[in-house]
Amino acid sequence: MPTFSRDGVNLYYEIHGEGYPILLFAPGGMRSALAFWAGSPFNPIKVFSEQFQVIAMDQRNAGQSTAPISAEDSWHTYTNDHIALLDHLNIDQCHIMGGCIGGPYCFGLMQAQPQRVTGAIIQQTIGLDNNRDAFYAMFDSWAVNMDASDADLQSFRANMYDSDFLFNVDEQFVAQCSTPLLVLLGDDLYHPRSTSERIAELAPNATLIESWAGADVVGQTAATATAFLNSHRPTG
Repeated sequence: MPTFSRDGVNLYYEIHGEGYPILLFAPGGMRSALAFWAGSPFNPIKVFSEQFQVIAMDQRNAGQSTAPISAEDSWHTYTNDHIALLDHLNIDQCHIMGGCIGGPYCFGLMQAQPQRVTGAIIQQTIGLDNNRDAFYAMFDSWAVNMDASDADLQSFRANMYDSDFLFNVDEQFVAQCSTPLLVLLGDDLYHPRSTSERIAELAPNATLIESWAGADVVGQTAATATAFLNSHRPTG
């Protein structure tokens, strides 16, 4: 499968299916890689590739993707990767879906290029709710294997997790984000219920699904998510 390279960054991605594109940002924290979708309540690569062109990727320094690390790295660094990959694939518009850390990735892309995103599924996003130390520890466990100075890694960690709410965008942005959103509720330490509920409360075009991951409902969740994507697919 292909790797997109630019400025020392090598991003591994896979394309499955045909049709209107959807770009996936996998769960896994700093280790966000497409392989993590296999452990999701439903695997969007399998479900959506029946009707859509699914682009799944490993984030920089996760899975099979690599990149240098600097003290200036932050959420915008990942957003620039996402924009560059879409440009490389000649994709002018697409849907997006993010699980876990992929929630902030989705909002970063919607903030940077709102005209490019036609719909977003936010699956149990990370967020701040008396859990900052857990994110510091998660970052540090990933950073142990990175080839970078302690100073650069400490700056990178601060850039990622020292802010509030969704870490990379604030409540004011979410309140004026008109992109259609399907929000699948989070409910644990890294994916606090309060963050998903606040997104659904603030965003003007958001739908919250509270019960979505159980074995008795996940099939209906996959069908609802597919219908959501189809309903917001551009015509013409």
